Amino acid sequence: MLPLRPTARFMLSHPAHLIALGFGSGLSPKAPGTIGTLWAWLAFLALQPVMNDLRWGLLIAASLPLGWWASTVTARHMGVADPGSIVWDEVAAFWLVLWLVMPAGLLAQLMAFGLFRLFDTLKPGPVGWADRLFHERPANAWHLAGLGIMLDDLVAAFCVLLLFAAWRFW
Repeated sequence: MLPLRPTARFMLSHPAHLIALGFGSGLSPKAPGTIGTLWAWLAFLALQPVMNDLRWGLLIAASLPLGWWASTVTARHMGVADPGSIVWDEVAAFWLVLWLVMPAGLLAQLMAFGLFRLFDTLKPGPVGWADRLFHERPANAWHLAGLGIMLDDLVAAFCVLLLFAAWRFW
């Protein structure tokens, strides 16, 4: 079976697809992860006026199991363990980064974006380990697909946060 290339029709056919595909940002034919991260940044800024730390914490905490579920369902329906069009992992992880680095000026936000994309794309050290952790699973273990999709982006987010913490310390 060939992997399904997602379309708007596929995205709208199941609520999990809509979430996993970042409300359409994952449909980008080029660099869907980057487009998904940009969507996360814009959504964060749009939500910022009505959010506080408690609301951000609750939203991000809810987005993780929701993303696991949505990514698992969507990956299984596409027949691919970690399709590039699934971008909810970037959304949830970048929201975490922005929540913890804010308040920050545009330059710091741009640095957070660039570092996050760098870690997520190149997958150095612990990010690569997290990415490989669930790729060597049995073919019928679809319940692990979403966890594998989400985990490397969360590790990338923690790497970015570690760099920001070191930067602020010095």
